[in-house]
Amino acid sequence: MMTLTDRAIQELAKLLSNRANSTTAGLRLAVRRGGCAGWQYEMKVADPEPGDVIVEAGGARLIVAADSTERLSGCEIDYSDDLTDAGFKVHNPHAARSCGCGTSFETTDGAAESPALPDGEACGNP
Repeated sequence: MMTLTDRAIQELAKLLSNRANSTTAGLRLAVRRGGCAGWQYEMKVADPEPGDVIVEAGGARLIVAADSTERLSGCEIDYSDDLTDAGFKVHNPHAARSCGCGTSFETTDGAAESPALPDGEACGNP
């Protein structure tokens, strides 16, 4: 199961309240092959798709893509408002390391097809 911090719940509820066009939309989180470390997170506000897992708390709705639940189980979603790095953050227990920009990661089982940069090295993604 995934969890949301109080700050993530607050910010996600605020984001979703501004999108009154859908009563089922949430922050949809998925993992796709790519990035400099092998896997990258994909986040967007969207409606759930068949098989997705929905986590609701305090007016916030997190939707986990059905094909990503294994790599995202046990994750904590947080929100940071740092000046240079604001947004939702994924704390993933399955990530052995991540790139310097924090958008991609390598799993603890080493399952990555993309070449990986040394831990913490920026991949050049904006």
